[in-house]
Amino acid sequence: MSAMLRRLLPLLGLLTALTALGQAGQPQPLEFHLTYDPAVCPKPFTGRVFVFLSRRPMNQPKPGPEWFNTEPFFAVDVKDWNPGQRVVLGSDALGFPMKLPQLPKGNWYVQAVMDFDRGSPHIGNAEGNLFSKAVRADLDPASSGPLSLHLDQVVPPRPFVETDRVKLVEIESKLLSAFHGQPMKLRAGVVLPESFAAQPDRRYPVLFDIPGFGGRHYGALRAVSRNPTAIADVEMLYVIPDPACRWGHSVFADSDNNGPWGQAFVQELVPAVEQRFRALAQPTARFLTGYSSGGWSSLWLQVNYPDFFGGVWSLAPDPVDFRDFQRVNIYADTNIFTDPHGQPRPLARRQGMPILFYKSFSEMEEVMGHGGQLGSFEAVFSPRGPDGRPRQLWDRRSGRIHPDVAQAWKRYDIRLILEQRWPQLGPRLAGKLRVYMGADDTFYLEGATRLLQEALQRLGSDAVVEIFPGKDHGNLLDHALQQRIHRELARQFRRHHF
Repeated sequence: MSAMLRRLLPLLGLLTALTALGQAGQPQPLEFHLTYDPAVCPKPFTGRVFVFLSRRPMNQPKPGPEWFNTEPFFAVDVKDWNPGQRVVLGSDALGFPMKLPQLPKGNWYVQAVMDFDRGSPHIGNAEGNLFSKAVRADLDPASSGPLSLHLDQVVPPRPFVETDRVKLVEIESKLLSAFHGQPMKLRAGVVLPESFAAQPDRRYPVLFDIPGFGGRHYGALRAVSRNPTAIADVEMLYVIPDPACRWGHSVFADSDNNGPWGQAFVQELVPAVEQRFRALAQPTARFLTGYSSGGWSSLWLQVNYPDFFGGVWSLAPDPVDFRDFQRVNIYADTNIFTDPHGQPRPLARRQGMPILFYKSFSEMEEVMGHGGQLGSFEAVFSPRGPDGRPRQLWDRRSGRIHPDVAQAWKRYDIRLILEQRWPQLGPRLAGKLRVYMGADDTFYLEGATRLLQEALQRLGSDAVVEIFPGKDHGNLLDHALQQRIHRELARQFRRHHF
């Protein structure tokens, strides 16, 4: 080493230190630095990790993003992430409704979640997921620097607390377990009639009420307060089955991706309920209803098992004719994001004005990974792809509809099934079909229902398909309609049992 170089080394060291000091003093962009506790998860983790932000306090993780006024959330996929090891969620992370650098400055509550993806549709508060305590911080994406979040909490099981009148049915499904290669359960919440305990020899008809998207069997715990077993002058067992599956809502239809949910419902869950709770166990004493996705489910079950059920009251069902899939004709249109004039296609409205659009909703579900409504449709209606996932109806970047997938969806087009099989189905469905819809449905579902109405009229069906002016997705089932349905249910039962 030369004498000149030896004299320069101290100066070089000083310059390096000053440079580092200057950099340390510079504002750093916002990042989330994530670690998790080995005491709650000692093994490496592979999967998707989320950071949820909210203007409101968060004590427990959200189930997932809200559809309307979605607050920011971000995600990153990790592989073999070890306890104590830091994962950085930064500017290149997935994000909705914006990427991290576009986050509005301000005060936020921040919470991280590890989604173990064990069968629940919820990416946030599914049982067994890990999460961090929420941190409140002033965030500026350009200058906040790193925010550390330590995941050391476990989402506990959600209890179902039985009472004298509300019971839990939980059985292992042999059909679903065989399909998935692991134990799978079927669940239902059952509300017992007021006379159930006092009349131990009495048998009852059953009303199966299938929840809409996001609904679970826990709804029975709330329903008991309105005494849903009193159906006009007939007492019935009131049953809320759990439709939830990994991709979203099973709709109790046999599926290439979700498995034989329809068969499992009819062959396993219904018999288990009827045997345990003294049901009449006759087709003329089994009735179906449901709202939204539950409305579609109930109609699907009645059409596909016409001799097993004695009637359906389908309320605001998801699209029952895929020529109007929330204003998209999947057989003829070429793009789900834009109409033939290049205008964005709306997915939902409020007071007549569009508030959700296909493109942004699709982008939100891409960040979620699973558990979204559109992805739930694909999981039921699409064939399974070579990657083991449901084949996509549309290209996620361009919105282009894949015609071959659209053709495969015909297996689940209820209007089309009725038309093609009417000689066999018509006599078996006589007096059993009732579909009620609001003319101003929030999710544009009335168009498909009108097409179904027209098709059934052409077929000469006695089905009642009624569209109520001025009603939307939230206010269709008012007190008057509820009482009318109860009278119709009781009358249907009395036709065969009194």
